[in-house]
Amino acid sequence: MKFKSRKPHYEHLRKKWIARHRAIQNQLWTKHKSSLEWLGKNISPKQLALGSLGGLLLLSAPAQPTLPQPTLAQNRDDILAGFDQNIILAEQLQKILPKEVRSLGPTEESEITNILSQNFGFKVTAQIEGIRLNRNYGLIGGEQHLYRYPGDHLYAHADNTAEWAKYGSSGIAPGLGAWGYFAPSKADFSEKDKIREKYYLAIQTFLAPGFAENVGKYRDFFKYRKMLVVNPKTGQAVVAVIGDAGPAWWTGKHLGGSPEVMDILGLATGPRKGEVLYFFIDDPNDPIPLGPVTVQSKA
Repeated sequence: MKFKSRKPHYEHLRKKWIARHRAIQNQLWTKHKSSLEWLGKNISPKQLALGSLGGLLLLSAPAQPTLPQPTLAQNRDDILAGFDQNIILAEQLQKILPKEVRSLGPTEESEITNILSQNFGFKVTAQIEGIRLNRNYGLIGGEQHLYRYPGDHLYAHADNTAEWAKYGSSGIAPGLGAWGYFAPSKADFSEKDKIREKYYLAIQTFLAPGFAENVGKYRDFFKYRKMLVVNPKTGQAVVAVIGDAGPAWWTGKHLGGSPEVMDILGLATGPRKGEVLYFFIDDPNDPIPLGPVTVQSKA
């Protein structure tokens, strides 16, 4: 795909931003070298992609969870490379996205899905089986936790004190999600159910073209449908599922994200709101895991 040459003032700003970004990386490495080396040996690239330097600093805290031990990047440049790649992705997206948050045109949609597919290594699409959402670029807002099974409670959603400190204040919704409980009972509650609620989206499925004429078909299609959500300003991204319907059109928001989703996107603080891209993932055999996802290395 060819892009127009950058204007001189844009190139100047871009170089300043990259220089500032590299300086921050150098400071981070100097101050937290031992923790970052530990990360390179003990955390997979997807786990490392928590989306922000703040998230990375949280991981360097003394209380470290038990994590898998795959063969991983083990030097400074490999550990920090993901941040540069996310910036490059954000630059690509900003050259295509409109200045205002609106529905995308066919050309914009095609260019963006191609870019996302190439960067993340799986097929990203606006339409599957002839079904599409009313839009793929909009404002996301923070949602509460959802009840996962009868008798579930807010405290059960945190596996440790660190998770409670980060996500407990989000609370739990008074009602159930659009498809009810994630499991019929605590005994039937699986790890897959847990991860689905952890990384869930509330999507305006009821506004999808054709929904009113095919409620049953669309309801089944959208249930736990896997999606890629990207913060186009930073390149932070997460793979999540549709776990609820909403928000209402009058809220001014176009979708909602679980506390964990908002954290990964870098939108968990302040107004807990921001612009995102969100598209279906064509994943019929379900090999793509839910959670934070990082741009694939181009090396």
